[in-house]
Amino acid sequence: MQKTNSENIHTSVLLAECLEFLNPKRGETFVDATLGLGGHSEAVLTTGAKVVGIDQDLEAIELAKTRLAKFGDDFSVIHANFSEIKQVITEQVDGILADLGVSSLQFDSETRGFSFRFDAPLDMRMDANSDNPTAAELLETLSEFEIARIIYEYGEERFSRRIARNIVEKRELGEPVQTTKQLVRLIGNSKSKEKIHPATRTFQALRIAVNGELDILQQFTVDCINKLKPNGRLAIISFHSLEDRIIKQAFQKFAGKCTCPPKFPQCFCGAEKKIEILTRKPVVPNEVEIDENPRARSAKLRVCRKLT
Repeated sequence: MQKTNSENIHTSVLLAECLEFLNPKRGETFVDATLGLGGHSEAVLTTGAKVVGIDQDLEAIELAKTRLAKFGDDFSVIHANFSEIKQVITEQVDGILADLGVSSLQFDSETRGFSFRFDAPLDMRMDANSDNPTAAELLETLSEFEIARIIYEYGEERFSRRIARNIVEKRELGEPVQTTKQLVRLIGNSKSKEKIHPATRTFQALRIAVNGELDILQQFTVDCINKLKPNGRLAIISFHSLEDRIIKQAFQKFAGKCTCPPKFPQCFCGAEKKIEILTRKPVVPNEVEIDENPRARSAKLRVCRKLT
């Protein structure tokens, strides 16, 4: 039977580091833009600060509400995608946190298709009630070129063309890939063995594509900075090199770094010093945390402080 106790199945990544950088105080208000099962929110609430949680997964919201009920009115939650923070948070706040990883609830689900450990329909939607196409629907409708592009760009999978070709060949034979087990078997037949599970990169790529995660990240970062009070802090944890690059570049732009060619007579990129970057390099988990929670191994934390 699958676990349902949020505290038993959820380990918050870089928790102590997030708390140190955010430095929450009694009476301040923070937004947890990716609430999940509420681990980061609980740590902030324990300091006496208030938290508004945002999540698109109704199951996660219910579990988090149960976990955080002891904090009463200091905790509230909004059902929305983190990209909607500009619309759903109406006032400036003292700090914002976003953990871009898949929650344990989703990853350990035996029915939602995020994990190659279980045989399930290839869904992968963070919001199971949304109208977004599932991973199976993408594999059934996209061209071989588009499938290969997604797997290569979002998963950095060097066998992307071969995997895409085999997916389309199965489709043309009237055998579309519709379950995790089918996809895992196909990937295994498409590439040589390596240290990580052969399906890891392809599953990651499809999840990113299904949920449009990279498409919304740059604007989300901008919206978060605009929602901060002066001296407010933004902490973002990413798990993918492309995510980290987007966050890094957005921070640099708002820290005043011009990206225009040196010969341009004036700046056209819009760089303006609105923040101070508090993490010169991304903060990563130590060996102890990785041993206790292997899923944390690729996490990178970047933090900035709004100046005015």
